Amino acid sequence: MSDVLPPLRKGDWMQVHSGRQFWPLDPRVDEIDIADIAHALGMACRYAGHVLQFYSVAEHSVHICRWLHEHHEATEVQLAGLLHDAPEAYLVDVPRPVKPHLSEYSKFETRLWYAVTARFNISAHIPHVVKFADESILADEMAQNMAPCHVPWSLRHGPLGIQLQYWSPSRAKAEFLLEFERLTGGLQ
Repeated sequence: MSDVLPPLRKGDWMQVHSGRQFWPLDPRVDEIDIADIAHALGMACRYAGHVLQFYSVAEHSVHICRWLHEHHEATEVQLAGLLHDAPEAYLVDVPRPVKPHLSEYSKFETRLWYAVTARFNISAHIPHVVKFADESILADEMAQNMAPCHVPWSLRHGPLGIQLQYWSPSRAKAEFLLEFERLTGGLQ
């Protein structure tokens, strides 16, 4: 019997959907699982739940991925669009007005993004067109799923023209995994 202890990890662990342990503050590439990501993002509601109907982060990501596909972007760019919010599967979706004020959150989100991109062999640099689509879809989401507001949003771009579907968590997970399969051939 060995007296060697496993190396210490930063922070504590959480149980992910697959039943395994995951250290969100100390992610390892081999612990990133697409099924866990798809499940968690399917269950996570955009805008901290301040919407008219449930609308998941997974559905948001699928819409961006499919928009990129329709605009003939490369497979890697589409995959970056699908996975751009993958760290939120482990850290949750923090509303945009709060995120810049959470310096530690940003550091952990970046560390998770690097683990996700290494796991799925894509560039850690998020392409400009993915950022554009992520910012532009806000106009679609605001118009279709937010209560009227007396103060206009400060949007940099017009809508993408996406029609929100308000998928159930299980449907959002399934659609997310379908796109992942299409883009990677199911490589895990």
